[in-house]
Amino acid sequence: MLKYPKTQALMQRGCDFLGAEYAILCGAMSWVSERNLVSAISNAGGFGVIACGAMTPELLDREIAGTKELTSKPFGVNLITMHPQLFDLIEVCGKHGVGHVVLAGGIPPKGSVEAIKGHGAKVVVFAPTLALAKKLLRSGGDALVIEGMEAGGHIGPVSTSVLAQEMLPELSEEFLVFVAGGIGRGELIAGYLEMGAVGVQLGTRFACATESIAHPDFKKAFFRANARDAVASVQLDPRLPVIPVRALKNKGTEEFTAKQREVGLLLDQGSIDMGEAQLRIEHFWAGALKRAVIDGDVENGSLMAGQSVGMVTREEPVAEIIASLMAESEAALGRR
Repeated sequence: MLKYPKTQALMQRGCDFLGAEYAILCGAMSWVSERNLVSAISNAGGFGVIACGAMTPELLDREIAGTKELTSKPFGVNLITMHPQLFDLIEVCGKHGVGHVVLAGGIPPKGSVEAIKGHGAKVVVFAPTLALAKKLLRSGGDALVIEGMEAGGHIGPVSTSVLAQEMLPELSEEFLVFVAGGIGRGELIAGYLEMGAVGVQLGTRFACATESIAHPDFKKAFFRANARDAVASVQLDPRLPVIPVRALKNKGTEEFTAKQREVGLLLDQGSIDMGEAQLRIEHFWAGALKRAVIDGDVENGSLMAGQSVGMVTREEPVAEIIASLMAESEAALGRR
């Protein structure tokens, strides 16, 4: 007997694809989505995803092994497409038999999708437009995540509700589509499932779970914040195609503006090329995130959070978060 029959029926394709009880993915949050949170989400019936971020292949190797010690359930790994050692990271995933690899942060480089599939894994892609979504799905992507600008971390320019209306009617019959960005309650999950999504992805709601290793001060900053505190970073230099990042306002957001100026100046002087410039920006975020998440420096670190942060008011075990989301969705579908 299914516990949430209406919701689970609409999630069935997503659950089959993930091998999970509920088609609820955890967004890959650098420094937060590590073995403890990832295993807790998978153990609670969702689908945890390790955020590789700027990890070396050796670090990723240890993280996957550590996660496998804490769960026997399926979980995925999120890889950043611009990582200079992307193909080495794919090999690490292959060595451990990781079943799902999520490619984020840009168009997958030539041969990367084939390399992942060569290990028998499924490929999950992100796309900010319908045309790109179709292209990525036809060239090997097994599932798509559409993520709107309400999300935390790296964001696109269009809201989740608009992306869902543009993409789900066009794609959901033929392809597997998960919706992400700004989801804080189950009623919204029900709505996206009814539109044709096979599941959802949440990050902000899980960031302060009891099992999250994030520093207590990092969590407290989330509990104090409301939706309007989660602001998108500003791009200073048109030559630097910096993907905007949504985070809670603090000194760290100002430091990012200064970092862009510094990198722009180095570009002017010809002392670095565009690839190096983008990597420096990425490394800035990795460092700033670590300061906030691990060290608890909530003034100077990066407090990446989505606009659903106002719905994160206390520390809760992952199992309770997932149960409340599913119950809210089921109640909403029952009222239809």
